[in-house]
Amino acid sequence: MATTLESIASTSVKIFDTEQPEFLLIQPSARHEEKNDGLAREAELIRQGTNHGFALATFDTEAWAQALMPWHDDAVSKDEEVGLHAHDTLCFVLHELLPWLKQRYGNLPCIVGGYSLGALWALWAACETDVFRAVAAASPSLWIERWNIYAQAHPIQAKSVYLSLGNKEEHCRNQRMQQIGNGVRMQHQLMQMQLGNNRTTLEWNSGGHFGNEPQRTARAFVWCMKNIK
Repeated sequence: MATTLESIASTSVKIFDTEQPEFLLIQPSARHEEKNDGLAREAELIRQGTNHGFALATFDTEAWAQALMPWHDDAVSKDEEVGLHAHDTLCFVLHELLPWLKQRYGNLPCIVGGYSLGALWALWAACETDVFRAVAAASPSLWIERWNIYAQAHPIQAKSVYLSLGNKEEHCRNQRMQQIGNGVRMQHQLMQMQLGNNRTTLEWNSGGHFGNEPQRTARAFVWCMKNIK
């Protein structure tokens, strides 16, 4: 598997690709995900988990919450810029990153995914556009304010959705974050109603929110490639 670093519209994009990719995988990344070569380990786990070829494009989001939060929530950050730039991130993907990838690899099915806020943004993005065939959402931050209202009013436009959560995440001390279990369960029920039982899944992982992020995200993308419709 090859690894290349590209600058696309002044954004750093790391690409992991196998021979003859069949899928384009899009993932926003943060500096903490690079720790201990986390993204490289994730890409290798994806390769080990599927017989499908792929190109995984991870793009750098230096201001994680600013780039990915679809609206403001003080529980995430009191920074007034948070909640103003998720559309900018989506525009980069739609108008810069995807055209570049399609020119290089062809018009392949695209899966958007990520971990934590990255997974939240991926779900939101798939409600805003129909270009993503599947969503790989590992431990999405669905405890944010008004998410359930938004999700019910904006049906997902992807065809398949993977959700996961650590079985200790809803037992944390933070009262807002304790809502994550119910938030993910409700999202899964909504996906079942919108897509059907065979097009969505909810996997429970052992542990809390932090730990095994590459493994969890890799499993999300592998499931999507196996179950894409």
